[in-house]
Amino acid sequence: MMACNDDGNETTARNAYSLEATCGTTIVAESASGPPAGVFEDPVDVRTAARFLGVSASLVYAYVERKQIPHFRMMGRTIRFRLSELARWRQQFHVDGGIDE
Repeated sequence: MMACNDDGNETTARNAYSLEATCGTTIVAESASGPPAGVFEDPVDVRTAARFLGVSASLVYAYVERKQIPHFRMMGRTIRFRLSELARWRQQFHVDGGIDE
């Protein structure tokens, strides 16, 4: 985990939860169990959520309109997502493509 010191320099620490950060910006890595208690996760916009899911932004807007994807609105109309919630939502659609013998 990368963190910022009081003087603004980055430090490295190990944690069970994968979190990459640079001074001022936090990016949460994919985790099916979600962030541990006490870790703040920055919300992401529609374009970032679309890249994370591997779909177009217009499809993400359609999911939001149909209330099919976990999201919330900031300041009225701005749509935001938590990557941990999207990872859990995406896991619902995982199909094991292996052949059982």
